[in-house]
Order: sequence, then structure tokens, then C-alpha cells
Amino acid sequence: MQLVIFDLDGTLVDSVQDLCNSVNATRTYMGMEQLPMDLVASYVGNGAPVLIRRAMGPGASEALVEEALAYFLGYYREHMLDHTRPYPGVVEALEQIYQQGSRMAVLTNKPERFSRDMCTGLGFGKYFFQVYGGNSFEQKKPDPIGIHTLAKECGAPLSGTWMIGDSSTDILTARNAGVRCAGVTYGISPDSLKATPPDYLMDSMLELPAILTAKA
Repeated sequence: MQLVIFDLDGTLVDSVQDLCNSVNATRTYMGMEQLPMDLVASYVGNGAPVLIRRAMGPGASEALVEEALAYFLGYYREHMLDHTRPYPGVVEALEQIYQQGSRMAVLTNKPERFSRDMCTGLGFGKYFFQVYGGNSFEQKKPDPIGIHTLAKECGAPLSGTWMIGDSSTDILTARNAGVRCAGVTYGISPDSLKATPPDYLMDSMLELPAILTAKA
């Protein structure tokens, strides 16, 4: 049995517009001007607290960051599925991997409740036996605790476990956990994979089922 663990934002779903809109709604609430989408996208990947701290700027006090984070989480919860959709080929690939008999899970730095609701709301939550987020453990990715916990929960050996993501954070998580990894070129932070290359690089999630079959 193989275990396939997926990052969420930038890997399974294109969520940049809703994240950007929510960040800019937060900045408007805090009396600040809006930021361009590509800049907000560069802040994504290390969890909501880091996203908002970056979006508020280095001069913001901890109290202001906490206030902004509370507003952001409330706004994003209401609007996180306004424009967010699975990337092309994702649902088809998940179905193929499921039919191959692999177990699947999500490990993201997005808050767990949001991640579970997003997977369910987009119709592919049924494929995952577990969804863990950035607040599920004391440490976030690239700490290996999430991968090790998931492997233990489903009884999968690390030699048969994969991490799939779009950023260096995901690849470093795999390296720290001692598992194989694949990266996607279409995500939020694909440039970061140049300095931290995965074992396999994919232009589409539809390539993954064949890679898993060949390397089982």
C-alpha cells in the first residue's frame, strides 16, 4: 500500500484570488491600501498568521496583526470558495489513485477547519482518510511530524509514502520525513522548486497515477 499526501493551496486548488481578496478586505478594514495579487501570492504557504503578518508589513504591532488575523479568518471562511476551484485534472487524478488502492491525505499549513471544509465543499474530501492543517500539530511544514503521523495512522511504510506539493516547503517536508516527493509546475510557488527540486516534476496532476504505479 502506498500513502500519497497532498498539499492543498497551489497543488490541489487554485485559491489565490480568494486569498488575495480576503487579505485586501482585511487591509481595507485596517485602513490600509490594497496589495497586488502576485505580492499576496508570494506571502502564501506558511499559514494564516504568517500571511497576515507579512500583509500587514514590518511596522505593524503584534496587537494590530492579531486584530487583522481575526478579521481575515472570519472573512475568508465566508469567501474561501467564491473563486477557488481544483486545478484541471486534479479530481480525475484523485479518482485514478483511489482506484489503484493508495491511501490519500492532505497536509497543509492552512488551518485544519478551513482545509476540511474546502475539500468537502469542492467535492473531493471523500478521497482523503485524513486532512491535517497548520494548527493540527505544534510544528508546521517543513517539520516532518505531519507525514510521520499520517503514515503511522494508516500503517504505511515511509518507503511507500509520497508528498506532493508546489513549493520548497513541501519538498523540504518530504526530505525531513524521509519520503519521496513530486512537485507541480502550475502552483503558487513553482520557482522555489528550482533550488529545492523534487524527485519528480509534473505539469499536470494527471501524470501522478503513472508515476505512483511505476515506482510502487
